[in-house]
Amino acid sequence: MIIQPKTRGFICTTAHPEGCASQVKRQINYVKAQPKLEGPRNVLVIGASTGYGLASRIVSAFASGANTIGVYFDKAAEGARTASAGWYNSAAFEAEAAEAGLKSYSIVGDAFSDEIKAKTIDLIRTELGQIDLVVYSVASPRRTHPKTGEVFTSVIKPLGGTYSNKTVNFHTGEVTQATIEPATEDELRQTIAVMGGEDWNMWIDELQSAGVLADGATTVAYSYIGPEITHAVYREGTIGAAKNDLEATAHRLHEQLAAKGGRAYVSVNKALVTQSSSAIPVVPLYISALYKVMKEKGLHEGCIEQMYRLFSTRLYGAAETPVDEKGLIRIDDWEMRPEIQEEVAQRWAELTTENVYELSDLEGYRREFFQLFGFETDGIDYNADTNPEVAIPNQR
Repeated sequence: MIIQPKTRGFICTTAHPEGCASQVKRQINYVKAQPKLEGPRNVLVIGASTGYGLASRIVSAFASGANTIGVYFDKAAEGARTASAGWYNSAAFEAEAAEAGLKSYSIVGDAFSDEIKAKTIDLIRTELGQIDLVVYSVASPRRTHPKTGEVFTSVIKPLGGTYSNKTVNFHTGEVTQATIEPATEDELRQTIAVMGGEDWNMWIDELQSAGVLADGATTVAYSYIGPEITHAVYREGTIGAAKNDLEATAHRLHEQLAAKGGRAYVSVNKALVTQSSSAIPVVPLYISALYKVMKEKGLHEGCIEQMYRLFSTRLYGAAETPVDEKGLIRIDDWEMRPEIQEEVAQRWAELTTENVYELSDLEGYRREFFQLFGFETDGIDYNADTNPEVAIPNQR
């Protein structure tokens, strides 16, 4: 079939297998061109098929030579429907890892469930023995609690009052005002249940109890803080409350693992084009302005550059992992430089539909969005007949 992008709002409902494979290959080639790392040997990435999770798996495998297990919830092609981008990404990663002689396995299913946790533990015990790094990078709008069966749904809303600010339709370039009503107490509770630290804590507890987490192991989860421009809808909203819970979980896990030389961190990462960030009002316009400024100053990074820098200068490249006063790893340090934020804030005040392409990198944002799904990738013939049915090697 000929596969073209089909969008519905901030979601692309199709994905291109060859385009996704090319994007994965580009990330792998970037890592191969960097100095090797003395890093982890056996790695579990929970939420491994896109974004920071995928990049973490690539850095672990191709910079450190680690064996990896990826857990993710993606769908294969069926009839006229393509597979999800994460499925194609993972298939490409597995093929590249096999060619490099690395052990890699995929577990496809609901990471929140007891069943997938047990299945993962059995695989670790059988194939790897123990793991020394756990990356938690789950991005899901819903969660079914494995003990109670309650289904939680997250929302992206401010707390305490109605919020209005600029936003952009990145398909058309139209800059408008977005107004978002505040979350209810129950919406806040549910968002924390989905995006907070409870499931991360459950994973570490289960891995430790099963004896498959090595002494001295590291675990890291990902967060975002960002500038004042986005605080009301992000850091001071429902998502921020969930991230506060995630960070509190990191402190508890750090104490729990320290008894055997282990450690737990939250890494605060840069704002990037992801499926998740595209769904948050205001954020796509901020990212577009940020990209323009950081590219002009030679400081721009994508997922793979961020994760290589995280591993090489924070988690494994330093005698002691540098953290801020709250115990957070700040790999968003380039984004948050005062001169960067001052320039972004100045452009933000001036941004309109008429000048959005001049003052921001909205075109770059839009292109990266489609590249998440394997489109607009150099070297791919999108008018060619393509087989959407791609198998994932080593799927368990």
